Amino acid sequence: MEIEIYADVACPWCWIGKRRLEQAIESYDGKVTVRYRPFQLDPTPVTEPRPLLDALGDKFGGRDKADQMAAHVSGIAAGAGLDLRFDQAVAANTFDAHRLVRFAAERGRADEMVERLYRAHFADGLDVGSIDVLVTLATEVGLDETEARGYLESNLGRREVAAELTAAHQLGVSSVPTFVLAGKYAVTGAQEPETMLAALREVAQREAAG
Repeated sequence: MEIEIYADVACPWCWIGKRRLEQAIESYDGKVTVRYRPFQLDPTPVTEPRPLLDALGDKFGGRDKADQMAAHVSGIAAGAGLDLRFDQAVAANTFDAHRLVRFAAERGRADEMVERLYRAHFADGLDVGSIDVLVTLATEVGLDETEARGYLESNLGRREVAAELTAAHQLGVSSVPTFVLAGKYAVTGAQEPETMLAALREVAQREAAG
């Protein structure tokens, strides 16, 4: 079964959803193929790095509100085994990060790349909008430094990622994570592993029934 994950590497619920899906797959008997599809929560340019909590405060009604939201999400993430450090995170435009995921996917390293990007953004306080940072992250998952830099500093992948972002909206993807199973069935949100496992089994049964 193919699972398409529409997500943004600057989305904490997407990281939680990815981890919960992985936990569900561990208990699933069938074979799955995961493909990562880009989505941007905020496509506006980020002209210079700034603390993520300040940026969230501007968007959601003040720093106190942002701190409360971060504490809530961090607590849920901890239950999935993830350490989210919002106090260190840097706001970033993720378009180039999505290009890097595409680059990695072409070389069989998409999953490692996506995981490293989440950790870089939410745990390491790195600017995932920076080409230099992205190149470093690429090398950490075993990709060639020169190739990665050449790709990111050129126009390669820009048209394709832009087209995929447009396609996501045309498909009706409005929130992430969204998981599309077998090209037909959508599951939205960071569902619990048990819920994802039930969805996988149900879709498998439907597909088998034709």
